Amino acid sequence: MITVYGYSPSGNTHKLRMLLSQLGREHRWVEIDIARGDTRTPEYLAKNPNGKAPMIELEDGRTLAESDAILYWLAEGSAYFAGDAWQRAQTMAWMFFEQYSHEPCVAVARFICGWTPLDSPRRADLPRLRERGNQALAVMETHLSSHAWFSGGGSGYGIADIALFGYTHVADEGGFDLQRYPRLCDWLERVKAQPGYVPMPRYAEEHYALIAASKEST
Repeated sequence: MITVYGYSPSGNTHKLRMLLSQLGREHRWVEIDIARGDTRTPEYLAKNPNGKAPMIELEDGRTLAESDAILYWLAEGSAYFAGDAWQRAQTMAWMFFEQYSHEPCVAVARFICGWTPLDSPRRADLPRLRERGNQALAVMETHLSSHAWFSGGGSGYGIADIALFGYTHVADEGGFDLQRYPRLCDWLERVKAQPGYVPMPRYAEEHYALIAASKEST
């Protein structure tokens, strides 16, 4: 049985929670708190020197980090990473897009809004992050004008959809107006309707208070 080390408020962690549920894969869950420094302990760094979450550990002691790499490993041989070589490459292309063009803006804006004080100098980055994040969301909206999904060249639901869903569905917490993207909103609902879908657990109320205050100050 694999062990998952995850921080539930993280979109990257939630990707794994979703796929594990949809695969029906047995696992052991170890909740860690990034804000408390759980990923910087000597024990954790010995398993993952990059000191990030999520991470999985196999029974033989092997570990794998980076959420999209874990999605790939879990989904190999399943319907969630299906198609011929070209279709699978299209799936990977969207996963690279998620990590390079989407997550660094959408996820970081959410983190700043929910995890940093209102007087944090990092909040000066929010306008730039939102501009670039909206560019990424617009790329997704364009794709969805002619495809229902992001996986397999748009042919079906799979790990590219899970990867992009992780932070897109909570993008409003970073100050993004998802109503600007009607096709994207429809896609979010299609993902939520998939068998085995699990919602992201709620987290500490102080984060919601910070998010609300962030919206009022912009």
